[in-house]
Amino acid sequence: MSGFPYFPHTDGDIRLMLERIGVKSLDELYSDVPSDFIFKGEYDLPDAMSEQEVRDYFESLASRNPKLKVFAGAGAYDHYTPAVIHYLTQRSEFLTAYTPYQCEISQGTLRYVFEYQSMICELTGMDVSNASMYDGPTSAAEAMRMCVAASRGRNTVLVSKGLLPQVLSVIRTYALYSGTCIKEIECRNGHTSYESLKALVAEGDVAGAVVPSLNRYGIIEDLSGFADTLHADKALMVEYCDPSALAVLRTPSEWGADIAVGDGQSLGIPLCYGGPYVGFMACRNEYLRKLPGRIVGETRDKEGRRAFVLTLQAREQHIRREKATSNICSNESLMALWVTVYMSLMGPQGLREVNEASSAGAHYLYDRLLATGRFEPVFDAPFLKEFVLKPLLPAKELHDRLCDAGFFAALETEEGYVSFCVTEKRTKAEIDALVKAIEEIRL
Repeated sequence: MSGFPYFPHTDGDIRLMLERIGVKSLDELYSDVPSDFIFKGEYDLPDAMSEQEVRDYFESLASRNPKLKVFAGAGAYDHYTPAVIHYLTQRSEFLTAYTPYQCEISQGTLRYVFEYQSMICELTGMDVSNASMYDGPTSAAEAMRMCVAASRGRNTVLVSKGLLPQVLSVIRTYALYSGTCIKEIECRNGHTSYESLKALVAEGDVAGAVVPSLNRYGIIEDLSGFADTLHADKALMVEYCDPSALAVLRTPSEWGADIAVGDGQSLGIPLCYGGPYVGFMACRNEYLRKLPGRIVGETRDKEGRRAFVLTLQAREQHIRREKATSNICSNESLMALWVTVYMSLMGPQGLREVNEASSAGAHYLYDRLLATGRFEPVFDAPFLKEFVLKPLLPAKELHDRLCDAGFFAALETEEGYVSFCVTEKRTKAEIDALVKAIEEIRL
């Protein structure tokens, strides 16, 4: 051990610990491991490098990643990120902060979480929000569990087939290991079917339903009657939302939803190979006690000054595990700060302009793609920034050729369609270049 001066334990420390647990050597700790599985050679570690050599090495690795223009969505969107967000979130008091249990020394963290919750409530129209979760899919799965916990005896949750595949997958995983029955609401003509929902509710035992605001085809859902049907059967309605789009679409509250969930990634979090993202969850006041995760509340200190505290905790670190609504023990606080700064900078008008520019670009691309003669329309339904078409050439070949041309686009769906997405970052020149690349494909 003396050859590793950065280890804090001395030979004497190690000897005392081994004596305490009744073994004579460190090797004896692995006596139950078959010798064939124990590495006996020398580690092939590289030679030490200088700081500049390390930087050059990682830059060479990074240069191997293709830098493509993103015309894809599927739950992760290439929206503009104001430069100031990087600088604010990298401040050490934010970057290194952990759970703010000691409110007297964590007022800064608690305040921005409170502001985050307030902004999520304003976007969704809900009464209360928690203090962020891992991502959108886990938020949807936790909402599924919340429906069951609030129903007191019912064990079936309906999920729309129009939800993103990754959302459905995580819900199914949570349901499998919690013993919840999942039934799928059919999609017809690109929409979550109201008739299918009614038929499933009539079968009984329904605790709630999870339906999308914008579905996996990019279509804006019409959720008329969904909440009334569910509420008449004493079941809850969960709406899975793109929070950026809520600046121009009807809110979950306006649709009569009880719980709103989704991924905050579209609020300025850059694409980065799948994360980190931030899940949000908000609900009506009557379900506050079932809301998992952290909740920051406003109060007054002994001198009457405005102050913030963690409150109404319903997770397993604070109460008996078997009585907890959720076993989530962490959150995405730094990314909650990220989207809070983003929403503060953009404001309601900025978010509307983001959606207007995205929608205009998406509809322009839609028309240009159909004009190439290489696609057919699939659904006659309203969309915002994302849509699907039926390709008249092999979908995989189309996607691969576009990647070679510098575009990440034409993601294949399980039905054989291809999806495209346009955000405010994509220019008319880039859209035209994408269309030209498709026109030049010769198969």
